[in-house]
Amino acid sequence: MIIDIHTHAFPDALARKIIPNMAKGAGVPARTDGTLGGLTDALKKAGADIGVLQQVATRPGQSTKINEWTVSVLSDTIRAFGSIHPEDPDIPGVISFLRDHDIRGVKLHPDYQQFMTDEPRAMVFYETLFREDMAVLFHAGIDLELSDPVHCTPAMLANVIEAFPEATIIAAHFGGHRLWDDVDSLLIGTPIYLDTAYTLPELMPRRIVDMARRHGTDRVIFGTDSPWRDIAGEVAAVSQAGFSSDELEKILWKNAARILGLTPCGD
Repeated sequence: MIIDIHTHAFPDALARKIIPNMAKGAGVPARTDGTLGGLTDALKKAGADIGVLQQVATRPGQSTKINEWTVSVLSDTIRAFGSIHPEDPDIPGVISFLRDHDIRGVKLHPDYQQFMTDEPRAMVFYETLFREDMAVLFHAGIDLELSDPVHCTPAMLANVIEAFPEATIIAAHFGGHRLWDDVDSLLIGTPIYLDTAYTLPELMPRRIVDMARRHGTDRVIFGTDSPWRDIAGEVAAVSQAGFSSDELEKILWKNAARILGLTPCGD
């Protein structure tokens, strides 16, 4: 089984509009057209069973529309985290809607949402999320489409973990895209999940295996950031990095299944 914890897709008309602009801005070619059909085709080609949508509300009040579309496309193949903005006018209502549809986490992108990950107002926001037992997946590190400052660094995440050590926190891009020395010194061994999205081959296979083992492969999750990486290619890259078969089972699906509330076979 394979679960991709970190994917993106948009309504067809919106995808046709924004994917070319995002690809140009980041200097990165899209590997699908950004539609739901493109994602499901990529999952099938990769032999992956589930893709988890990670949508981002870039302004307050946008979450409702995004989440309504998201729940309308859920299936055995498509699962999702919810969209929420720290300045949404009805945060409890957003969380309640997600809970009613068995969505157990939210995606935050501090760069797009314009807040520093460990600033005081954000900590108050997280307290509301974690009180409701919501997992949070953060975009972490450098976003290729955006300029400085970086709004989610390993040091900021370390402060969040210190404040909420029991929370389910996932740091995308293996804790911080292109900030992996800081990940190594500040996050490895802490109670945070690291996803593999947009990491290999920039973080070389030998190093990612070493860091994952020191961190604990129970807290490493396969992700791709599709459409910005090819899912089949990422499955191959992680599978060939040097992990054992038991470690790969955890990374490729068991750890994600636990967070999504799916019961891993034999557990």
